[in-house]
Amino acid sequence: MGLKIKPLADRVLIEPLEAETTTASGIIIPDNAKEKPQKGNVVAVGKGTKDDPITVKVGDTVLYGKYAGTELKLENKDYLIMRESDILAIV
Repeated sequence: MGLKIKPLADRVLIEPLEAETTTASGIIIPDNAKEKPQKGNVVAVGKGTKDDPITVKVGDTVLYGKYAGTELKLENKDYLIMRESDILAIV
């Protein structure tokens, strides 16, 4: 990955996965009714802190809170940058 961003301390850069476009029964979900994705892939990680080392690694798929992190756009892609403590689980 050629990203020119390196998270600091206990921060993690996540590329959100696409929101679901259809339900399990095949109903198409319109854009204005789609839920914000809560699952994504870790793209970059900081070095952690002395008291709080980083446990996720690049390539992990993670779950995070609906309102966690700060949205940013790099190279025409959407990303989230958040503290590792905002990550709920590794999938």
